[in-house]
Amino acid sequence: MGSFRLTLCTGLLACAAGLSPTAARAADGQGVTVTPASPAPGSVVALRVSGCSGTTGAAASTAFVSDAPVSGYDGTLTGQSQVRSTIGAGAYDVKVTCGGQVVTGTVTVVGQPALAQPDGSGALQATPVAPVHAGGGGTAPFASVEPRSTGPDTAQAVTGLVLVGFAAAAVGLLGARRTHGSR
Repeated sequence: MGSFRLTLCTGLLACAAGLSPTAARAADGQGVTVTPASPAPGSVVALRVSGCSGTTGAAASTAFVSDAPVSGYDGTLTGQSQVRSTIGAGAYDVKVTCGGQVVTGTVTVVGQPALAQPDGSGALQATPVAPVHAGGGGTAPFASVEPRSTGPDTAQAVTGLVLVGFAAAAVGLLGARRTHGSR
């Protein structure tokens, strides 16, 4: 019974989160979605841009540490950025430039996070408010490559099916030989 209640509550929370106003969408299907919808200063946010004709772009906001690259295909671009740790609470414009278009939205920053928390002894222990720079430089060339469609084409799919057919026939014949040979 406990797992059923947990599943039900999780489903209700997911529905409520889906109804929250996290996106600024125009009538033409363009918009910027920021997740989480109300980040704290210093946190990292995910960006989703709908309605862009290009495959790459840049998201700019005074709330962000720097302009964020976004990329994708079929009119939807994604990326992430970090909210400035020194920014005050409030609503800030987000402007995404992609494929010669400009798509706008907003991000609502909430109050400052706690910079220090008490540990068990009553002393204050500092907590980080920004991500730690821990490498990842070797992946930078891959991040700059434009995405393309994935998956096999028709010739590759047919070749794969033929190989699977041969493998199935080989396993069947081997099984038949073992059955006849063991009697």
